Amino acid sequence: MTPAMIAEREIRLSFSKADEIHDGLDRAVDALIANAAADTNCGILVTRHEPGTYTVALDESVPFGQTHEVLAA
Repeated sequence: MTPAMIAEREIRLSFSKADEIHDGLDRAVDALIANAAADTNCGILVTRHEPGTYTVALDESVPFGQTHEVLAA
C-alpha cells in the first residue's frame, strides 16, 4: 500500500495486493474521522478510480457522520 496525505482532507492510496485494500481503506477512513469531526459540514467519500487506486476524502456532498463509496467513471 502506498498512501499520500494531502492537507489532512484527502488520502490517496495505491494497493498492489487485493488483500490489502479493506484494511488500508479502514485505516484511511479512521485517519480522517477526527478531521471530519472538526468540520461538521462534511462526511467522508471513498472513491475507487481504477483497480487498486482509491481516494479517501472529506467531502461536503456527504452528510456529516456518514461515509459514502463511489466508483469513478
